Amino acid sequence: MLNRATSEELFKRASKVIPGGVNSPVRAFKAVGGNPIFMKSAKGAYMTDVDGNQYLDFINSWGPMILGHASDVVIDAVQKVLADSFSFGAPTRREVDMAELIVSIVPSVEVVRMVNSGTEATMSAVRLARGYTGRDKIIKFEGCYHGHGDSFLIAAGSGAMTLGAPDSPGVTQGVANDTLTVAFNDLLAVEQCVVENKNKVAAIIVEPVVGNMGCVPPAPGFLEGLRIICDKEGIVLIFDEVMTGFRLSLGGAQELYGIRPDLTTMGKIIGGGMPVGAYGGNKEIMQQVAPAGKVYQAGTLSGNPIAMAAGIAMLTHLKNTPSVYQTIEQTSAFISDGILQYIKEKNLPCSVNRVGSMFTLFFTKEKVTDFNTAKTSDLVAFGTFFRSMLEKGIYLAPSQYESLFVSTAITKEQATQVVEAAKTSLVEVFEK
Repeated sequence: MLNRATSEELFKRASKVIPGGVNSPVRAFKAVGGNPIFMKSAKGAYMTDVDGNQYLDFINSWGPMILGHASDVVIDAVQKVLADSFSFGAPTRREVDMAELIVSIVPSVEVVRMVNSGTEATMSAVRLARGYTGRDKIIKFEGCYHGHGDSFLIAAGSGAMTLGAPDSPGVTQGVANDTLTVAFNDLLAVEQCVVENKNKVAAIIVEPVVGNMGCVPPAPGFLEGLRIICDKEGIVLIFDEVMTGFRLSLGGAQELYGIRPDLTTMGKIIGGGMPVGAYGGNKEIMQQVAPAGKVYQAGTLSGNPIAMAAGIAMLTHLKNTPSVYQTIEQTSAFISDGILQYIKEKNLPCSVNRVGSMFTLFFTKEKVTDFNTAKTSDLVAFGTFFRSMLEKGIYLAPSQYESLFVSTAITKEQATQVVEAAKTSLVEVFEK
């Protein structure tokens, strides 16, 4: 048993001054048992906690650390600009450089607005869609999580699922009435919902590859079908690429699947791990944003110069180094295929979903294609597996309903270590 005395002491202190002792619910370990581990530092593929324990990391700050932690590419860029000041409240050259870089990379983005988080990006994109169309309702998918904006906490995924409370108190009935939810990958349900709300739907927002009920890929034709419906009915199609953008391919899921949304929300990676977000898309729609148009959105720290420097360094490196995607694809395939092969050999009630460098081991024999099949997972078994892997020095997401993320820092030797650890942990789960 690893010594975590300092983490335990910090959690006691935190519980007195921070709700639940954490600043984001999924960090709380409530779904897996025990108390959260407090980290001190990270480099490459490893995180080190306050007690000196080292963990091979498969969260990677929920996606952005494609190059591993504390990449020299990002550190060098940040160090060069620190002395220029941390915030101006006025435009800077780096905001322009970042916007031009994003536009050059993401297929559907012609104009982009920087914000401070993925939640802010999705909230702003939905407001823009409503302002542009003059309609009130949005369609989202059960189990998809788009941040903690009121409109999205209806059949939400991720932390809300982990807590067993997908609908949050504090969300008004009026807001709930304007959010329509359907099953992910069910195109007929989308068509029916649109028919029943003819000329009332402003936007359909979707994680093109879901990461917030575990990794769930789109069924063949699903994204194409959404595009057709939106074109036919004058609905704004929003891809939430906060997790998938610049990770599944340089141009995100929309490049991978060849679908052009009207608006795209981004985050995480475009700050190189710094707090940042953005939304962008069709020029006609984006020109409705103030001060060019009447749809108001603002932020004092939007386009923060430190975050811009980090993000420009990260995106430029990814653009100039296409081998990054081949590397993380191969590593992810090696790990997920190794675990899946063992599951089949032992006939275990588990399944694996993977798209690129995102994957999830589900503790259910069902093929996970939507919210309902994700919920068939054995959460007790997952908790046992999580704790076993943690003791072996492998840090997984503390929730069955989260994707895992791979970085280029993970070596073939480390990937082999993970597969062997997973096999041993699965034995502990099912053969006791």
